[in-house]
Amino acid sequence: MKASIAEKIRQHRLQRGFSQENMADLLGLSTTAYGDIERGKTDLTLSRLNQIADTLGLQPVALLADEPPFIPAVTVDTHELDTLRLTVEKQQIELDKLRLEADYWKRRYDERIAMELARSMGMQQTRERIGF
Repeated sequence: MKASIAEKIRQHRLQRGFSQENMADLLGLSTTAYGDIERGKTDLTLSRLNQIADTLGLQPVALLADEPPFIPAVTVDTHELDTLRLTVEKQQIELDKLRLEADYWKRRYDERIAMELARSMGMQQTRERIGF
């Protein structure tokens, strides 16, 4: 049975350990749009076919040919994999810090807007005396 281009793309993606989300990100597509490619709902242009083949480390002919292409075994250095995992963890921590900082500044901004709004409406905020 002859596999369609969409099926071949899916097989190569799975062999390389990519998720549909990874591929969509690498191609600059939404996950839904990429999923439509793998389901054969979207007709591929030559430029998109080239982009997908390049992302998968293939020649476009490998996705067009009827015979299964030779796929060399990919060896992954465990040290390199650990380094990549640590890098991702560091970036996630940095992203979490940035989100917290953005939330802090958003709250400060919202408080300032509320204070300015109250002041413009003539409401004086009373300050508590501290005993001088």
